[in-house]
Amino acid sequence: MTDRRPYRRETEERRRDDLISAALELVAEGGPRAATVRAISDKAGVTAGLIRHYFANKEELTRAAYTRLMSGMIEQSAAVLQAAPDDAVKRLSLFIAAAVSPPVLDAESVGLWAAFVQELRRDDDMREVHRTTYLAFRNLLQSLIEALPAPPADPRRAAIAINGLIDGLWMEGSLLPDAFSCHEIIDITLQSAGAILGVDLMAAQKTNRSET
Repeated sequence: MTDRRPYRRETEERRRDDLISAALELVAEGGPRAATVRAISDKAGVTAGLIRHYFANKEELTRAAYTRLMSGMIEQSAAVLQAAPDDAVKRLSLFIAAAVSPPVLDAESVGLWAAFVQELRRDDDMREVHRTTYLAFRNLLQSLIEALPAPPADPRRAAIAINGLIDGLWMEGSLLPDAFSCHEIIDITLQSAGAILGVDLMAAQKTNRSET
């Protein structure tokens, strides 16, 4: 039996958000193919016609759901910068640590990401969502690298390398959390990123931990 949400009068934005949330839940349960218009409408407690009011088709809703997933993880990683000190090394270490820590480090998020990635080969617009969100994260990372007292000669290439490092450890830490000791994924990421940059990010992270 479908878990149908109770009907509520909502604002346009809230209804659209509910449809995206329903799509994400269904993709998490059974992959993109499970997120049919009928299933999404049942999950959100609305008619199928209402979905077409907000989205031209299922593919557009799927792209909105993928955007929500990726943008949400970027926002969670960047949230630590709001209260971060001005010290550029500390800011970078906080950002990298957040990118491989809960709530970003999360098995369901990895599963959703993997499900959506299958669509990239078939949908040029999905690839554009992937490109846009990838660049949003990488460009933010690059700006933090450029702010270092002695930035590398090519901050872009450094950001590409560290982004790849973060992606790999994010997946492993999310899927096999019991395989790593407390802070191990964070420490490995910071030590490796520091080696790329020639900066002691671990020392900054130890200071960050002592101040919290």
